[in-house]
Amino acid sequence: MSIKINGNGFNNIGPIDRVKKNDKAQKNDKANQGGIDRVQFSSVISQTMRAREASAASETNRAEKLQSLKEQIADGSYRPDSTKVATSLLKFLAENKGE
Repeated sequence: MSIKINGNGFNNIGPIDRVKKNDKAQKNDKANQGGIDRVQFSSVISQTMRAREASAASETNRAEKLQSLKEQIADGSYRPDSTKVATSLLKFLAENKGE
């Protein structure tokens, strides 16, 4: 069995340098020749931007909550949950006992 590499052996496949650009590549070349610059951001960058926006929103919520607590303390209406305070204090003391 013999296969012809040069010639008509592989359904008329010619040398690689004869491969033509596809239509999409040709359109991109035309756009670049026209002086148009395009920027495409990757999904990682867009996710980072969304995370920053979410972070800014949470900072705003935190600032509002702090302001509310400050006002409650100032007018004497702040009533902390004593069970939560005691639990937190005991946990803190247990963690720092060895120091």
